Amino acid sequence: MATNLFDLTGKIALVTGASRGIGESIAKLLAEQGAHVIVSSRKLDDCQIVADAITNAGGSAEAVACHVGNMDDISNCFNHIKQIHGKLDILINNAATNPYFGDILDTDLGAYTKTVDVNIRGYFFMCIEGGKLMRDNGGGSIVNTASINALKPGPMQGIYSISKAAVVNMTQAFAKECGRHGIRVNALLPGLTKTKFAGALFSNEKMYENAIKTIPLHRHAEPEEMAGTVLYLVSDASSYTTGECIVVDGGFTL
Repeated sequence: MATNLFDLTGKIALVTGASRGIGESIAKLLAEQGAHVIVSSRKLDDCQIVADAITNAGGSAEAVACHVGNMDDISNCFNHIKQIHGKLDILINNAATNPYFGDILDTDLGAYTKTVDVNIRGYFFMCIEGGKLMRDNGGGSIVNTASINALKPGPMQGIYSISKAAVVNMTQAFAKECGRHGIRVNALLPGLTKTKFAGALFSNEKMYENAIKTIPLHRHAEPEEMAGTVLYLVSDASSYTTGECIVVDGGFTL
């Protein structure tokens, strides 16, 4: 029987960190399902490439530069959305940073601050601004990209892992308080996924082999494999969920 559960026609979706990797795959899949996608990351030119690819394929998209570690950028991004679209139905917080890869005892203040500003403060205020628009429009869906490291810290990735654990708790906090506004808030916890962002793990043969051994299927994921889960979470197919499930690559759901 035909179903329209994944039809996003008429929806406005903002995807951060969408110029490559998991974010790019999510942006393209949401557009394929009919959403107008706001492709966002720090560099406008990179966003425009993805937006052009979407429109050339018959979808609807625009590029908006936004560094989620910069509060002014967040404000400017949402002011643009209010003025141009008047609403936001879907927010995918996918932008992240991991400036330090090494012994946790050697973490300096600069790396700590940058990681927290983007991965925690940025996600928090993106959720607030997106949530306000959704509340005013009768509801919506937010998905925060966390990491499997939120459950078990990755080697040489101390502050990054800590920040992603915070994203999981943040997701649950927003879900509990935003449900009454018709806003579902979920988190995606990707495992080892082949992206430029995860390049340090893929370039270290020993670490890569050790990581693969812990994965049930003994292989890494591709960005496209993350996008399908996000589509489910933002579509009507998940409208009967509690709005606080944490989806983990590898078969776990909390």
